[in-house]
Amino acid sequence: MSGASMVAIVKALSAMLAIALSAWATAFAQSKIGAAGAGAMAEKPEVAGTVFILVAIPETMVVLGFAIALMIMILIK
Repeated sequence: MSGASMVAIVKALSAMLAIALSAWATAFAQSKIGAAGAGAMAEKPEVAGTVFILVAIPETMVVLGFAIALMIMILIK
């Protein structure tokens, strides 16, 4: 196996990990926030807007993971 193909494999695995781990962390956070938010909205329906914002915030982790994966694939030679 040549050095160039080894670099390509490591780049692909690194990009995969950047996206996969950020997606897993987002799913875990949203599951906890969603369950707590459903309970809060059952008691106080006026917190629905806040719960919606809190559920949407972890999505930024996936976007950042995707940006890091792109930087890995583009910038590493």
